[in-house]
Amino acid sequence: MKLKETKVGSRIVTWFQNYMTRNFDSEILPWQRVLAIYIPLLVDQAFLTGMNLINSSMVSSSGAEAVSAVSMVDSLNFFLTNLFIAIATGGTVVVAQYIGKGDKSRAAKTISQAVTSSVMIAVVIMVVINLFPNQTLNLLFGSAEQKILDNAYIYLIGSSISYPFYAVYQASAGALRGLGDTKASMVMSVVMNCAYLVGNIILIQVLQLGVLGVSIAMVCSRVLVSILALLYLLLKRSDLGIKFKHFFTFDGKLQKSILYIGIPAGTEQLFFNGGKILVQTFVVMLGTMSITANAIGNNLLNMWQIPMFAAQLCTTTIIGQCVGAGRYDIARQYLKSINRYTKFITGIMMIIFIPLTPVLLGLFHPPAEAAHKTMLLLLIPIIGLVTTWPASFITPNALRAAGDAVYTTVAALISMWSIRVVLGYVLGIVCGLDIYGVWLAMCIEWCTRAAVFTWRFKGTKWQKHKLV
Repeated sequence: MKLKETKVGSRIVTWFQNYMTRNFDSEILPWQRVLAIYIPLLVDQAFLTGMNLINSSMVSSSGAEAVSAVSMVDSLNFFLTNLFIAIATGGTVVVAQYIGKGDKSRAAKTISQAVTSSVMIAVVIMVVINLFPNQTLNLLFGSAEQKILDNAYIYLIGSSISYPFYAVYQASAGALRGLGDTKASMVMSVVMNCAYLVGNIILIQVLQLGVLGVSIAMVCSRVLVSILALLYLLLKRSDLGIKFKHFFTFDGKLQKSILYIGIPAGTEQLFFNGGKILVQTFVVMLGTMSITANAIGNNLLNMWQIPMFAAQLCTTTIIGQCVGAGRYDIARQYLKSINRYTKFITGIMMIIFIPLTPVLLGLFHPPAEAAHKTMLLLLIPIIGLVTTWPASFITPNALRAAGDAVYTTVAALISMWSIRVVLGYVLGIVCGLDIYGVWLAMCIEWCTRAAVFTWRFKGTKWQKHKLV
């Protein structure tokens, strides 16, 4: 019996090695290195999604109003934090290209510059939000019930205070991913989310502080991870030669390279997530049950997308290093292999999790109407996830890693505002399809993005934007 099992295990190992060699082996990055980059990202995304699911479940114990408030503000949080995360993305790309070029010194200097820029933007955003919290909420979500708005106010203030600390983490983690040190970024994420979870258990479940507890836990966890990130860069990665004073210096050439990616990416995120916020206002118009179904549905959808999110982050590092080395042919092959793998593994994830949906739904304690809506809602993106999502979101990451950031920005904005926003309003509000129409428009937008970005990558114009 043991001998048989050994033979089966040996065959599986052999098949896996052959598969990785065929699809992910190159003179730039051997498949073992690709796997070492991807696995920590996969673990990180799985852990992050699981933590979000658990935290959302705990928030739901405070009532549908709390879930709705957190969902609304999180749509704004994604919008605002992605402005400085975009700068961090610029750092990831530049670091990856310098590593591909073999210039570790310039890669190290890029890290400190990315952290500095991200924090400065985060501080500005924090100040503005704290000066105009009520105006912000009334402008975006004024049609929501007053109890929801009261909870949203608390969560918005707490979230904004955490922005600078979150910027330190995101810039540091992004730069480390550019280096290929994804294990370190994974550990930081795990520490942050574990701290967030423990905080929520104490503050929500034990002390019954509701949304206030969520806010306090968020701030504390992000302060902790920002300290950890800086200590890692300064002490654990002393080989990089980064000193604390470097975070207060300005390198014009490096900032120009970072911003060449960061500004278009930031603009894209500004309008892309702005479109998401506008869509959220449509959802608010549909009532509390639709808001709740949308929030829970997105949490469960994120679970299916775990391999995709990991592949998306991995793509930036791999393609960036290939471009830095001037090997566009290898970059093309890597992207094809990543997209193929992502489609396959996402299909497997859906086979596993779809039967578990009713059980997972119970974690959120939704009202019967919201539960029914969520179950129907999740039927809409099933086909689109496997067939179009990889090309929709992984391919533009490859283009961005090559420096082709302006094209990705323009294409993403046109598809978002002309399809997801306009069509979402028409189908959801005008045609009366409720939240189902909004999600249908989202899936149609995925198809459009997939076609546009695939066409771009098949050409050669994206190869003309090397940054280093």
